Amino acid sequence: MKRTNSTPAIANPRGRSNSSEGYAALFATIVIWSTPSLFMYYLNRYYDPWAQNFYRYLVACIAIAPLVIFRIQRSGPRFDWHAVMICFLPCLPNVVHQVTQVMALSYMGPGVYTIFTRASVIFTALLALAFFPEERHVIRQWQFQAGTVLGLIGAFGVVWFQPGWEAGHIALPGLFIAFTATFCWALYGILVKRPSAHLGSIRSFGLISLITSVLLLPLTFAFGKIDTPLHTGPHVNLILIVSAVSCITLAHVLYYVAIREIGVALSQTLQLLCPAGALGLSAWIYGERLTHAQIWSAAILLLGAFLAMRAKPVATTEAAENI
Repeated sequence: MKRTNSTPAIANPRGRSNSSEGYAALFATIVIWSTPSLFMYYLNRYYDPWAQNFYRYLVACIAIAPLVIFRIQRSGPRFDWHAVMICFLPCLPNVVHQVTQVMALSYMGPGVYTIFTRASVIFTALLALAFFPEERHVIRQWQFQAGTVLGLIGAFGVVWFQPGWEAGHIALPGLFIAFTATFCWALYGILVKRPSAHLGSIRSFGLISLITSVLLLPLTFAFGKIDTPLHTGPHVNLILIVSAVSCITLAHVLYYVAIREIGVALSQTLQLLCPAGALGLSAWIYGERLTHAQIWSAAILLLGAFLAMRAKPVATTEAAENI
């Protein structure tokens, strides 16, 4: 039965369920997305940025295919040219983001890069304000604004006070590449909301991963080494497969659920929690260390994430089928 406009939003248990589902999906994504920079930093020794991203997305596309087929056979909207077109647009910044983030890891450590990319919250907030009026109630809340400002200060401080990673201070090209990756990630997070609402999380990511792989294929032929998997050890290719299935397929589906249920701006802001796990793992595996100033900056960043959590999303977003 269709809910009438007279029904109070606060009394809608479905709305509360959607919010809980969104937060659960988001925190699972945060755990998984604490690890991509570590995987990519390791794979940089064996794969060029083009080949690494092509094969990671190809594996992700294959991994999600059975679920996509199951969902198509079960119910819901099928793929058509309209679906292809709305999925094609977010693939463009996604390709740029994927390649530039791998390049950026040649200039900075995994932990520092993970913190730096949290600056995407400011771009996301501005883009959400322009694209989605329904997001404005979150952006206007003081908790969200204070959390975003503190998060940006913390992210800037971690990079500014870095004594250097292996070979001196971060070069300006590295900062520019990391900035490009950050902006494109924010743009992708905004543009992917429409496909997720129209097709559902699984179908939309299945199509986006396929389109992204197709776009990366000619780039790999032109600038990378397509035969890289033949020249690396089985353990390296296994690590690539694990990173693709967990960090791309599983994490993206969960992230789409979070975007659909609690909104773009809040979903992006709470990603400020990812650096904590990334820093710990990078220190353990690669010996990356932070100065005292960087530790204080990281603390400010986490405080900003906590404040952002206090912002209240709407009970329901645009209609979309459930996973």
